[in-house]
Amino acid sequence: MVLVGARASLGGVIPIPTRTVRDQAEVCRLKTLEGHRCVVVQGGLYRMPLREPPSGRITLVLLPGLDGTDVFFRPLLASLPEWVAPLVVQFPSSGANEYRELLAMVRKILAETPRCYVLGWSFSGPLGLMLAEAEPEKIQGVILVSTFVRAPWRLFAQLRWAAVTPMVWLIRVGKRLPVWVSRSSTDRLRRDKAETWKRVSARMIAARIRTLLAVDARLLLKHCPCPVLCIAGRTDGIVPYHNVQEMTRIRKTIRVQTIAGEHFAIYTNPAGTSAAIMEFIMREGR
Repeated sequence: MVLVGARASLGGVIPIPTRTVRDQAEVCRLKTLEGHRCVVVQGGLYRMPLREPPSGRITLVLLPGLDGTDVFFRPLLASLPEWVAPLVVQFPSSGANEYRELLAMVRKILAETPRCYVLGWSFSGPLGLMLAEAEPEKIQGVILVSTFVRAPWRLFAQLRWAAVTPMVWLIRVGKRLPVWVSRSSTDRLRRDKAETWKRVSARMIAARIRTLLAVDARLLLKHCPCPVLCIAGRTDGIVPYHNVQEMTRIRKTIRVQTIAGEHFAIYTNPAGTSAAIMEFIMREGR
């Protein structure tokens, strides 16, 4: 799975290390068990009624969370089947990062892509819905992961003024200490968090927080022209489950899949995330 890009520092497509399902045992195989179609992902068995995988490769555009990088997508990329062609978008590390500007950037990146699915994680959930509205003939389905259609905590929307660089810097330090104390220097989560802290400034995080606190994508979800899947971590404390409940009230046809994990379930439970994505694409594929 390789996508070559040269705009990692400016935002856009970034390179993904070559790694296919053949590099791992028991990854993304279809099998029959007790008369049921099942999928095996990283040793975990997920029973689901599946059709055969698509004959050609399906492009999956991945829009990142608040950090705007590819870092927390890496475990998922290693779990996706070879018939999924991932295209990871990275947000600019400076300049305007409001949804309007990001939408224009993503549309430009996808100018030569005829059809695709889009995954919006956390901060990017509303962006995925905006993209589906702007490109109805191109987007075949939207996958919303650990995300929201408006401020995940309603009270925080009233405190948008507090999302300033010094405050975000203090919060980041507060979150960094437990990771440093409880995990070894070789721990993957510790290394990956350190990478995002180096690559993304507190100033940019603060700007994106202000952006998400002001968003209202309820109508975009309601009128989304393509199928929508919502994947939620069972113990997500950052984007609580009432956000999922709100989405199901707004759009009766939305599919909901809960998986083990917290807000970073896409990172800590890539097998469950991959299985949910595979099922959605093979059920809804057009």
